[in-house]
Amino acid sequence: MMKAYTAIRSTQLTCLSRGVLQVSRPWLSFPRKLFFCQAAIDGSVGLRVVPPTLLAAEKEEAKAVLTLFLKKQGLSNAVAVRTTKSSDLFIDHLVARLHSVHKSRYLVGRELTTLEIRDALIPYLESLLEEHGSVLVDLVENFSNPPDKGKPVALVTPPKVTVNSKKLKAVSRVSETGPAGQLPPHILYLMDLGMDLEQIKGITSRFPAFAYYSLEGKIKPVVEFLLDLGIRKTDLPTIFVRRPQLCGISLSENLKPTMTFLENLGVDKRQWAKVIYRFPALLTYSRQKVELTVDFLNEMGLSAESIGKILTRCPNIISYSVNDKLRPTAEYFRSLGVDVAVLLYRCPQTFGLSLEANLKPVTEFFLERGYSIEEIGTMIQRYGALYTFSLAENLIPKWDFFLTMDYSKEELVKFPQYFGYSLEERIKPRYALVKEAGVKLLLNQVLSLSYCNFDKVLKKKIQKMLSEKALND
Repeated sequence: MMKAYTAIRSTQLTCLSRGVLQVSRPWLSFPRKLFFCQAAIDGSVGLRVVPPTLLAAEKEEAKAVLTLFLKKQGLSNAVAVRTTKSSDLFIDHLVARLHSVHKSRYLVGRELTTLEIRDALIPYLESLLEEHGSVLVDLVENFSNPPDKGKPVALVTPPKVTVNSKKLKAVSRVSETGPAGQLPPHILYLMDLGMDLEQIKGITSRFPAFAYYSLEGKIKPVVEFLLDLGIRKTDLPTIFVRRPQLCGISLSENLKPTMTFLENLGVDKRQWAKVIYRFPALLTYSRQKVELTVDFLNEMGLSAESIGKILTRCPNIISYSVNDKLRPTAEYFRSLGVDVAVLLYRCPQTFGLSLEANLKPVTEFFLERGYSIEEIGTMIQRYGALYTFSLAENLIPKWDFFLTMDYSKEELVKFPQYFGYSLEERIKPRYALVKEAGVKLLLNQVLSLSYCNFDKVLKKKIQKMLSEKALND
């Protein structure tokens, strides 16, 4: 085998706008005819055939991406760096994933750019975080490769004692007292905000990194930032319980740029307090994740103004996977004849439902009762929340009562909002009044009118019925 001559030039990378750490990366130059890789049967690229200098550079890039990702989840710089340094097997796994995703680039001897490396690894790390949550650090540190090449690489959960010991250590840290008998300063600060020690212990048990947040460097700046946005002090405990990672997010690198980006999309800055209270995780997602969702909404035909309103009313749509959740749901509703853009605007939360567990069973429910696909599409088009209701607790009992009412089933196509009203507090009492009066009202009139207007319409119908009866007599 001919010896490949390598010219290495160390070039300082600039810090990318999306937050990749500054690292010194060796830029490598290889004679094209001497650079080669061999793809395995499963489609991956073997590490052994990649030149050592290039492999070393890619490992450094992977370490930088992993370190930054861990910091964005709230870990201190020291903890993030320590975790990365102790996770050699996981770093090898990340590099192997690069070679698998971009095997065609290696086969022609082209080196990956920093942007390509980051774009390949960050979504993968986010998917692992979504799957494993607060134990991700333990899984990364205890990562092991499967012995069989043909099997996909997977994370192996470490023994329970390892995870539990780290949780116990973190919980102990937030509750330990100093020489003067006082709790740590950051715990006292959180308690002053209205959190109790048991709450803090519970958060730490679920998310051990919470115990290591710096008061002056992390927690306090984030709290003051949220208060400036209009968040009430009394709401902060609820926000931190829902998303403790928020306390560790960098203001300059993450929170402020994300907010600026979302405001440019049309998110109403006057509504930030409500948006964050509804879904505090919004500010912890990467810019790339937000852009993927926005690009999808654009693709569906929504205007920038409409996207801004959707993100204001339903910020948790950012958490839905575009490929696994949003796109399949959009295709399903299209098959029913629904205008997806309209449905997204009116009821974006519908797109967070399970296709198999929620959406298809509701469609089957109406099909079994004689409705056509076209009629079902019209119903969901007119009332976007229809598919968010439980079959057992909502649709079935209300359908059963509807069968006792003097209406044809086509009335539900005209007014599917029927399923949104309380059966015991609205539907039954009002229909009883109509039956008692002996008059006929549209289903829409029975349910959608205010009590005052309903009373007026009912009295008017009764008066008209009496007048007609007097004339006939």
